Amino acid sequence: MIRPLDPVADADAVLDLYRRASDYLDFESGQVPNPALVEEFFTDAPPGGDPATSFKLGLFEAGRLAGLVDVAFGYPEERDAYLGLMLLAEEARGRGLGRTAVRHVEEAARAHGATRLLLAVLEGNVRGRAFWESEGFGSPKIYPPIAIGKRTHVRVRLHKEL
Repeated sequence: MIRPLDPVADADAVLDLYRRASDYLDFESGQVPNPALVEEFFTDAPPGGDPATSFKLGLFEAGRLAGLVDVAFGYPEERDAYLGLMLLAEEARGRGLGRTAVRHVEEAARAHGATRLLLAVLEGNVRGRAFWESEGFGSPKIYPPIAIGKRTHVRVRLHKEL
């Protein structure tokens, strides 16, 4: 089941998911799961964006949060949708849940009038990039290194026409 996440009612579930996906959080930022990261998830938006217009979605299996997705609209261009984060618990990876989430996001983006879906994958996330490319994302654009928490990464922006 995929449904919108509530910043109050679902905060504990998001923190639990962050703990079960701590390998990615460590890779991305060197941070450990904590309530501030949960708050950041619910309040984050692209530059000039409004978190209230973003989709903060939860992917549930057997009543437990197995993954989450953050999608913003109108960034970087008016008719774009930007997938800012898709995170799956370690035990949920490799079982098709990511593909289900992508289909849901694509449908939602089209329903919002988006003609293109964009995302950035960290250069060192080889498995993640392979997943996105297998989903039809391409036309890589490389960005200069950026600090994310305690780590520094090169970001590779990919997009897919909808």
